[in-house]
Amino acid sequence: MNKCSTLAQLLRFMQPYRRYWLGAMIALLLTAGITLAIGQGVRLVIDNGFVAGSVTQLNQAILLLVGMAVLMAGGTFIRFYLVSWLGERVTADIRQAVFDNVIRLQPSFFETNRSGEIMSRLTTDTTLLQAIIGSSFSMALRSVVTTSGALLMLFVTNIKLSLIIVAGVPLVLLPIIIFARKVRTLARQSQDSIADVGSYAGEAIQQIKTVQSYTQEAHESRAFGAEVQRAFKVAQQRIRQRAMLMALVILLVFGALSGMLWVGGYDVINGAMSAGELGAFVFYALIVAMGVGTISEVYGELQRAVGATERLMALLDAESDIKSLAGHTSLSGHSVMDMLDQQSKPANPAMLRAQLSLTDVCFSYPSRPEQRALNHFSLTLKAGSITALVGPSGAGKSTLFELLLRFYDPQQGQVCLDGLDLRALDPNELRQQIALVAQQPALFTANVIDNIRYGRPAASEAEVIAAAKAAYADEFIQRLPEGYQSELGERGVRLSGGQKQRIAIARAILSDRRILLLDEATSALDTENEHNVQLALNTLMRGRTTVIIAHRLSTILHADQIVVMEQGQVVDMGSHAALLQSSDLYARLAKLQFKQDDEAHLA
Repeated sequence: MNKCSTLAQLLRFMQPYRRYWLGAMIALLLTAGITLAIGQGVRLVIDNGFVAGSVTQLNQAILLLVGMAVLMAGGTFIRFYLVSWLGERVTADIRQAVFDNVIRLQPSFFETNRSGEIMSRLTTDTTLLQAIIGSSFSMALRSVVTTSGALLMLFVTNIKLSLIIVAGVPLVLLPIIIFARKVRTLARQSQDSIADVGSYAGEAIQQIKTVQSYTQEAHESRAFGAEVQRAFKVAQQRIRQRAMLMALVILLVFGALSGMLWVGGYDVINGAMSAGELGAFVFYALIVAMGVGTISEVYGELQRAVGATERLMALLDAESDIKSLAGHTSLSGHSVMDMLDQQSKPANPAMLRAQLSLTDVCFSYPSRPEQRALNHFSLTLKAGSITALVGPSGAGKSTLFELLLRFYDPQQGQVCLDGLDLRALDPNELRQQIALVAQQPALFTANVIDNIRYGRPAASEAEVIAAAKAAYADEFIQRLPEGYQSELGERGVRLSGGQKQRIAIARAILSDRRILLLDEATSALDTENEHNVQLALNTLMRGRTTVIIAHRLSTILHADQIVVMEQGQVVDMGSHAALLQSSDLYARLAKLQFKQDDEAHLA
């Protein structure tokens, strides 16, 4: 992404607030004009007051200066307020737009982009952008206007001295151009290194129990220190480049000013110009010097803004691979719309039967394309049936859930709902038919009622409580300090594993979806609670298409079909009794598990 396209995207966010920009520009031009007029006021004070020795003219000149100062103060207030407001507003819009896009990206995006880095872009980069738009950009624009006006006034006041100033301008601009590319590159590296620091710290804090249980605090401190030092070194290089730029600009600017004063002083002594004209000329020359100095200083900040904007726009421009492919080519070579016409099926998932099927599916995760998680996998899940998936770790059970939820699309084969390829459906509408209870349930930093209501935000409090009772969660919730209003902390840290799971089950019960995906939903419960929750799940599963990833075979004896998986393939399926006879793998798993259960019971 080049610099022009980056700024064009940034301007797109500014367009809705054209009136504010117009007001700020009018105020800026007003204050710039008054600033330039003050130079003429200085000339009047010197020539008509000091040199002429007239108190009356001196008073008039001073009053004129005071009046201009009042107008400039009012214009500065309006400009500063409007530009600062725009900085906050545009940054908020960018932050919202980036988050709205990121939250819709497919899970594979987050395999290669760390959450800590994304958070850094949403916070650090947008904060930098706010400072640039609300302050530095305004300063740069003001300096450009006043510097241009002051250069014009210099020629009006004295052409010979103006040529001395203008001769020095290329010498000042040259280092700005030379250093610009280096500053921009270092600014981008600096923001990336800050993101790495935040990402590392966030991961260590999220895994604090693991860090402390293995007494790795010192190691993490050293590693974090190395990340901080790396970020500091990049920032140090950026600061050095900017400092060199500013020092060189100041040296050249004031060198030109000194030469101008030497020539101007001779002209005043020889009577070629008045002291007032020299005073006004010095005033305009100082404005030019300060303007160029400000531009050189702010230019580095603007380069940082470009780097931050590039990072943000990269997130904003990222597109999800998971979308409805209406009008696009399917694996069979026909468009999805043609497929819909041929099958006469409606595209609304709510109107389809809750029957799922996978046909010759091959799938590999983007992060490991050489390893197939599912390999020519075929399976039919009848509407209203209960299907259990068993097999060793890595057999592809969780991957099946990922495909049913359409977090990923298979590289080969089809995953269908009522015979319709999931790629023909809107992902959001599809997922509204599915409730998921994960083995490690996800809870949010909110209270109990909001966490349960996450499955159906419009549900009443009475419905939430009813769902909690059905999940046998009401009893422990009532014992919390504030009951259903109790805050659960980050990721539900204030609850035990079993309590988290019952909250997740209550959420699934409340959502009342037609398809249930249960990733061993009772794995974190003790025997008594497991029995109670199993009763709740039996009620919940009635009439719904249910798929269970089973680690404890005792919980799936009631399943309509048990599918044995290994290395991404179906190796056998049937009832518990039939599989004990036909599947060596299932029989081995059952023998090991029931033996462990017996030993645990005896213990």
